[in-house]
Amino acid sequence: MAAICVFCASSNTVEQRWLDLAAETGRALGQRGHTLVSGGGSVGMMGTVAAGARAGGAHTLGIIPQCLVDLEVADTASDELVVTADMGGRKNVMIERSDAFLTLPGGLGTLDELFEVWTTATLDVHHKPIVLLDPDGFYDGLVTWLNGLVETKFVRASAMDTVLVARSVPDALDAVEAALGA
Repeated sequence: MAAICVFCASSNTVEQRWLDLAAETGRALGQRGHTLVSGGGSVGMMGTVAAGARAGGAHTLGIIPQCLVDLEVADTASDELVVTADMGGRKNVMIERSDAFLTLPGGLGTLDELFEVWTTATLDVHHKPIVLLDPDGFYDGLVTWLNGLVETKFVRASAMDTVLVARSVPDALDAVEAALGA
């Protein structure tokens, strides 16, 4: 069906509930016949979503910069592993190789990836769906703050319409599939 890029935390110190969410997301992607595009790491939620996707029958494409390969955190079990020169190259390949983007809870790297695809979408560089999977309000503060930026004219209201928020894995995948016309 679609190549869905999942952005999420790669930290080994996240709570088990986030790892469970990542595993559920990966399995659901596979069960629905999608390909997982990930940051190519084998640790944290990133490694867990990839393992879940493979368990669900998904093809997995990992995209990782050489510096992280050198740290021995590459998901060598990926069906395809693309190694880029740097983090910027990684994001470019992720955008090129994906049909849609799904953001799970995460930290600075996750937010960097989310804002990259969100910004490029608002600039009409791509027209690919972007969904925040927010099961318990993890991103509520961010969304509230960004809506405040609309009021001050730092963000266009149409930009806020570019990202969909879903509260469950099935709802997130339904939103992606509906946006893709699948």
